[in-house]
Amino acid sequence: MTRPPILISGAGIGGLTAALCLASRGFRVSLIEKRTKLEEVGAGLQLSPNASQILIGLGLGKSLSRVACSPLSLDVRRGQNFDLLARASLSDMQNRYGAPYCVVHRADLQQILLDHVRGTAGITLQFGRTVSAISQNPEGLEVTLTGTSQQELIIAHAVIGADGLHSDMAKVMGDTSIAKPSGYQAWRGTLPMGKINPVYEPQRTTIYLGTQGHAVTYPIHGGEQFNIVLVTREKSHETGWSRMGDASKLHQTLKNWKPLLPLIHHMPQWQVWSLYDRAPRQRWSYGPVTLLGDAAHPVLPFLAQGAALAIEDAATLALLLSQTPDHPAQAFALYQQSRIPRATRVQETARKNGSIYHMPFPLSLARDLVIRRKNDLLLADYDWLYGWSLQG
Repeated sequence: MTRPPILISGAGIGGLTAALCLASRGFRVSLIEKRTKLEEVGAGLQLSPNASQILIGLGLGKSLSRVACSPLSLDVRRGQNFDLLARASLSDMQNRYGAPYCVVHRADLQQILLDHVRGTAGITLQFGRTVSAISQNPEGLEVTLTGTSQQELIIAHAVIGADGLHSDMAKVMGDTSIAKPSGYQAWRGTLPMGKINPVYEPQRTTIYLGTQGHAVTYPIHGGEQFNIVLVTREKSHETGWSRMGDASKLHQTLKNWKPLLPLIHHMPQWQVWSLYDRAPRQRWSYGPVTLLGDAAHPVLPFLAQGAALAIEDAATLALLLSQTPDHPAQAFALYQQSRIPRATRVQETARKNGSIYHMPFPLSLARDLVIRRKNDLLLADYDWLYGWSLQG
């Protein structure tokens, strides 16, 4: 008897990757997305070796190489005066961790994943649908999908919620806890590389530290664009991926960041996101139903691991399901057991980094001294993170 498909709710980076990982192991997949189409959202993201190895293993390496960039180094500077505190070379990441470190525009990565999903037998993709109910059926799980004008019932072998921070799937599973504002917001924008002053060394990933906030810059779009992310403290908040930012407010907040003001001034448009956080969910899996990515464990961007963790989740789920294909509840229980400690450590480290990045004077002097002493050994603190690999 043919096994029903595995249903994935959410066609973001985690959901698309999960569909490809499952299909590569012989599963049929039904992928649904609440939105009516996938639009260009966000800006750049970092693909550390723990994530890039999975995408390369799925056969996406050639496509990634056309749009991703491999920065020369990770630089840490003071935001107010541009002083270089440390420079860690990124040229040896392949040898050190078995895969490259690269940076890419979120929309470019999403398009690569979407193209491969559409070209993979065994995956169906439907837009404008969300899961509204799940019940047990002798043939599997009976899942109610709600669209703009109608409902439909499908039978699924298992269900995976990859539908983001404010997960509808989590609510269907009975988890009504909510993510709370973190007190930060992210300002994101891009400029053509030809407009970037060489003083910013645009072929490197650079973190600028300051008490009012911090900034991260790196190249994207195959080196044609320069990505800038500024994270500032903010009491007000709004849900949603993007809203237009008032540049005058950013100028006022970072008025003492003299070296970066030209970049801020020349940005034609800022997109702003309020950043949310949540305590770790105590439970991700309910029998043959589970969560992955931000739906399970949102991560503040102070470690650049949100997308990477979702990609790890996807690969781990597919591996464990392949080991017990007729018993998804068993696989999901093992998935939860194996992933929660790592996800929790990443969440906690990201929060800690936020405190370190925005450390006030005079504590920042001690922080800067520690960073200077580490210099090229800075990456050693993250061997546990970047050195992760799928076992099996």
